[in-house]
Amino acid sequence: MNALDALCDYFDTLSASSLDALDTYYAADAGFKDPFHQVTGVEAIRAILRHTFDTLPGARFRVTRRFPGADRHAVILWEMDFVMPVTRASTTIVGATHLVFDAAGKVTHHRDYWDAAEELYGRLPVLKWLMRALARQAAAKPVS
Repeated sequence: MNALDALCDYFDTLSASSLDALDTYYAADAGFKDPFHQVTGVEAIRAILRHTFDTLPGARFRVTRRFPGADRHAVILWEMDFVMPVTRASTTIVGATHLVFDAAGKVTHHRDYWDAAEELYGRLPVLKWLMRALARQAAAKPVS
């Protein structure tokens, strides 16, 4: 099994109780960025993931596709299921991650791409209305 497959298998079973194994897959000085965080170090990444599991009931990741690339780069597509704390609604966020591995097969760069406006804010009742209104104003008008 290669490093990407091993990491994807880990993500598919990731839970609060498996966070101690994170340094098996991530270099000590790995960088991580998502729409809310930018940190360096496996301990900082672990803290973000721990916060995710502590605050989002039922949080679970699923890798849906993986794309190994050249020069130790890879992209994975994923879904994260959880219960939205405010509305208690079951929610799924869809995203992509760009990964870079070192020669030992550990992640040195992890960048998550997902639309926080659509995936999170747009599901909250008051913000949903506001975001739809803003989207209507920003949308291009059809050409006649």
